Amino acid sequence: MRNAVALIAALSLSACANIPQMQPRSQYVAMGSSYAAGTNIDGTKPGTPARCGRSPRNYASQVASWLSLDLVDVTCGGATTAHILGRWNELSPQIDAVTPQTRLVTITIGGNDVGYVRNLMAGTCEPGSTRCMTPQVVTEEDWSKLGIAMHKIVQQIRARAPEAKIVFVDYIRLIPEKTTCPALGLTPEAVADSRKTWNRLAEITANVAKTEKAGLLAAGKLSASHTPCDKEPWSVAAPGSAPGVPWHPNAAGHDAIAQALVRMLTN
Repeated sequence: MRNAVALIAALSLSACANIPQMQPRSQYVAMGSSYAAGTNIDGTKPGTPARCGRSPRNYASQVASWLSLDLVDVTCGGATTAHILGRWNELSPQIDAVTPQTRLVTITIGGNDVGYVRNLMAGTCEPGSTRCMTPQVVTEEDWSKLGIAMHKIVQQIRARAPEAKIVFVDYIRLIPEKTTCPALGLTPEAVADSRKTWNRLAEITANVAKTEKAGLLAAGKLSASHTPCDKEPWSVAAPGSAPGVPWHPNAAGHDAIAQALVRMLTN
């Protein structure tokens, strides 16, 4: 654990060394999908919309507690970039939570735009089950739209909150870079496809962060030795392989991200 903490400190500092310290009671808006919401980790926050599954232990809640920030948590399971920028049925656009008083925004988004978890769930669904998801076929146009939308998110945040610090938190690594294990429950082809999707998600997120001069917490790099195939996993793989939501970060994953964000914001 000591080595992991040291790695978190080094990566978070190198990712965005120019983010100044946050003042207590600063307004913090957390946006994103279930990877930010922390679905089914230690229950659900009071007042959370039924579809969203916001955990009281998600990384944003921990950061807000440790740094005494005023958190507005609009993360929601299943969200895409479209749901940050526009309405989702009964839910207002997540970006509407950003005001001129906002001083910090964190974003974990993009996986649902390109069927990342959907395709993992499809690949590990029990044969014959009527609840299996149909895999999403992702085109080059889909990837292009994702990048455009992520740029637009940062630009709209800046227009609404010029003084806000913006930090992308990319997706925790689920599939080891070069190996595999029974916990994954995937065919070699599905493993290869999932790696490609994760790598491209990470690449687009990093490119947007760099171009827009936003911060980046590389959760994928932090979790490289904490996949479901490792001794101390920060995520859950196939259904039934471990407690928690399949193909999502677990409590340890959110704890690690929170620690890294706190170091980024206080050094």
